[in-house]
Amino acid sequence: MPAFPESILITGGAGFVGGNLAVFLKRRRPSTRVIAMDNLRRPGSELNLPRLREAGVEFVKGDIRFANEFPTGPFESIIECSAEPSVLAGYADSPDYLMETNFLGTYRCLEKARQWQSNFLFLSTSRVYTMAPLEAHPWRESETRFEWLDVAGALISSQGVREECAAQGARSLYGLTKFASEGLIEEYRAGFGLRAAINRCGVIAGPWQMGRVDQGVVSLWVLRHYFCKPLSYIGYGGTGKQVRDVLHVDDLCKLAEEQLADFAAWDGWLGNVGGGLKNSASLRELTAICREVVGKEVAIGSEPANRQADLRLFLADCGRLFARTAWRPRRDVKQTVADIFHWICAHERELQPLV
Repeated sequence: MPAFPESILITGGAGFVGGNLAVFLKRRRPSTRVIAMDNLRRPGSELNLPRLREAGVEFVKGDIRFANEFPTGPFESIIECSAEPSVLAGYADSPDYLMETNFLGTYRCLEKARQWQSNFLFLSTSRVYTMAPLEAHPWRESETRFEWLDVAGALISSQGVREECAAQGARSLYGLTKFASEGLIEEYRAGFGLRAAINRCGVIAGPWQMGRVDQGVVSLWVLRHYFCKPLSYIGYGGTGKQVRDVLHVDDLCKLAEEQLADFAAWDGWLGNVGGGLKNSASLRELTAICREVVGKEVAIGSEPANRQADLRLFLADCGRLFARTAWRPRRDVKQTVADIFHWICAHERELQPLV
């Protein structure tokens, strides 16, 4: 039986996904040394530090843009979670930080993995798929959401987008950095024998996410309902019918544990990891769920104009993943909202200044 790694470095380890992964893996595998590295740039990430410490996770403040800020290795596995995750990043101001973190930072991590001979698990994004085919695919409008139609032979269906849809075209600057990083990882596999796997994740949600207007929409919706702050339906007529699939962060953590436990079997993997059609919601539907779970209503404004790099719909077709593992998402959107709500209740005082 393959052995679980004795040491794991998680970059972006004080962020939402990285922090949850670090705590989850340490609690599930207490004999494994888990090191979380983060530059603490994102507001609220410092709230994770006591939680990491209590779980027995080591924290190192460092920025993946700079090779000399990594902790001293080697580590058997690296999980690359660090990123500037906003789709709007780089449009209103300089894209320097986005490019340096999301691409140069990946290179720095890959160099460490090459030097240490580490297994490399990379969290990519659904935004690697080009926008034009997603927007052009036939759709219909129902009472509460937009829906893709099934077209014979298409790479997009009512079930979502297949991996082969990542073709030529604009993706958003954020999506481009991740797509380029995927290519760089493949070069390291071919050129240096690096063992690597790539999870293309869509909307990930759950406790400890500091939701913002441009990223972390599910947490943002719950936080605003809890603290009675206004929200807006932005783009596509301002009706709130845009749809995303949602994956609970704990479900992602369980898949990552499975991958780390037998990495040789996952080496070379690249595929969608998302909630799919079953675990999807429009903004309008998310509002209804928040009202039910939180027990409050807030004002919802309407801004009809689209934002830069916005999408009407995104659903991940996870058929490739489901064909190779018994793993499935276990928590639906309502359960995810409830978990975020209970987290906010327990940390109300710390969270209120950030909303």
